[in-house]
Amino acid sequence: MNDTNSELLAALESADQIKVGDVVTGEVLAIDNDNQAVIGLHTGEEGVVPAREYSDDRSVNLADDLKVGDSIETVVVSNVTSDKEGVAYLLSKKRLEARKAWEKLSFAEGDVVDATVLNAVRGGLIVDVAGIRGFVPASMVAERFVSDLNQFKGQDIKAEVIEIDPAKARLILSRKAVAAQERAEKLQEAFSRLAVGEVVEGTVARLTDFGAFVDLGGVDGLVHVSEISHDRVKNPADVLSKGEKVNVKILALDTERGRISLSIKATQPGPWDEVAEKAPAGTVLEGTVKRVKDFGAFVEIFPGIEGLVHVSQISHKRVENPADVLKSGDKVKVQVLDVKPQEERISLSMKALEEKPANKREDHEGSNGASRADVAAYQQDDEGAATLGDIFGDKL
Repeated sequence: MNDTNSELLAALESADQIKVGDVVTGEVLAIDNDNQAVIGLHTGEEGVVPAREYSDDRSVNLADDLKVGDSIETVVVSNVTSDKEGVAYLLSKKRLEARKAWEKLSFAEGDVVDATVLNAVRGGLIVDVAGIRGFVPASMVAERFVSDLNQFKGQDIKAEVIEIDPAKARLILSRKAVAAQERAEKLQEAFSRLAVGEVVEGTVARLTDFGAFVDLGGVDGLVHVSEISHDRVKNPADVLSKGEKVNVKILALDTERGRISLSIKATQPGPWDEVAEKAPAGTVLEGTVKRVKDFGAFVEIFPGIEGLVHVSQISHKRVENPADVLKSGDKVKVQVLDVKPQEERISLSMKALEEKPANKREDHEGSNGASRADVAAYQQDDEGAATLGDIFGDKL
């Protein structure tokens, strides 16, 4: 064989050689038990396409998508050694599709694009943008920190292109700015349709120590912990759950700060609504001591209804410190002295149910025994449930 023929033969053999990065078309020979397709190539060699190189869908079953005899175009990822005789190459369909997508790139940095969330990982979201794999860092997913990124899996989102490098197949996006703009638009729409005093239905979106955020249709309003119930609520999660439907009353619309204040308890009958009928002055009731202060004791007479037994109304005997004779949890009988439902205040007496000792001399403070020091102590207690009139009685 002369030199010319040798060079021609070498050139033909070289042309048949498959290299990493080549795009090759082959025939599906088999789908094995490892969920990978064995591909016959034009050189007589074989390659393999694992499910992970076929699609980003981790649940894909190649037997559902391919059958023996199908033609498939792939890119050569690497040379491999395999237990399967003749298998020489690792092939990828999804990488070829990504390469073609990069070649047809139609967006640039600063553009807002549509993306589908493929998966949530520790550092953010893996997304697909027109066939190109991109990444949204966790800090750029939303305006506030999102603890559970899995809620975005499978969602279609809009995101801004922050960085793009075709040579490195690198695409970084941010949803934060887009989310802020979308929220501003939704708030404007919400402010135009909502009115203070209106009662609407919402869905509990998230719970915090200080209250519950309720979704009113794309925008969230806050129900402060003090507005959840007429009863005392220590932890909103004790009485509400995420996804729960609730009726709320619009308390305030702050267009400047983009905030909506809501109340659940304002939509419900209050424990004070019927107190005047259930417990008019003179009624005798049994109650439970809830709190003991220097100036008296607060006694719960109905669920959510506490009245004040002033120190001067505990006993005909002089009581210097209510804690000397009462403690939280004590069951006591009381008589209603005065009821003011609008102010949510009720005055009670224990001594009114006791027999008055003969020749009892009134203390120098007066018939109710309230001193100015009592008033000062009461005014410093922000949990009080009585008025100054409750303390002084007829002296004011």
